Amino acid sequence: MPSEHDPGPPAPLVRTLGDRRTLEFTPGDIQSEMRLSRPDALVLDYARAMMCYALFVPAPRHILMVGLGGGSLAKFCYRHFPAARITVLEISAEVIALREQFQVPPDDARLRVIHADAAGYVQAAPDSVDVILVDGFDAAGMPPELGSAAFYAGCRHALRAGGVLVANLLSYDPHYAALTGRIGAAFDGRVCQFDGIAGNNHILFALRTAGRPSPALARRAARHARLARWRGLGLAPLNRLLAQALVAWLARRPV
Repeated sequence: MPSEHDPGPPAPLVRTLGDRRTLEFTPGDIQSEMRLSRPDALVLDYARAMMCYALFVPAPRHILMVGLGGGSLAKFCYRHFPAARITVLEISAEVIALREQFQVPPDDARLRVIHADAAGYVQAAPDSVDVILVDGFDAAGMPPELGSAAFYAGCRHALRAGGVLVANLLSYDPHYAALTGRIGAAFDGRVCQFDGIAGNNHILFALRTAGRPSPALARRAARHARLARWRGLGLAPLNRLLAQALVAWLARRPV
């Protein structure tokens, strides 16, 4: 329990200006953004970049999200991947309490928002997830538990063969090199990132491979290896266009 001398982390702030609603931990430090006129749309570059997992897993059965925030990723996936089950892990009850303000759908057969520690959850869910989206930050940055070698090993443990871990890292994080090294070690070096796709947000895609992959998984691994070699499409503007085009296609395809 926080003491009077240690009040704990600040409560999340919700700010609304016109059509724009943001979630912030400190004023001006935007964690999530929503357009009231289009609540399911992805506004921030890094959120669009994370959706590039569809290049590797186009039809996920189970998506696990670490961090709810304003629910941008959860809402987009809920609407545009109707065959997927979505589990969202959020450690802050205060953030979960804001879900209605950000128009996150109520829990149902396809969507669950769980007040839980993600590190323990992934260890207890072997071979059960197709995509893990790690976007867990608080006012102090990424909690150490979400950047540990044990956590990334747990993510690999939770993924099915051919599944992808998507990790949102900040380039200016003093532990950035260590974090990327731990992800690489957990996934045998099968990690790619797209240069310049979202500014200081570096999005890593780590692929869990199988011993004897099916033809479909082999093609998935080959695509991942090509993109890793070129760090996406080779140029930052092309990578940003790729993310924008992919999200636009996902939003418009028949469901």
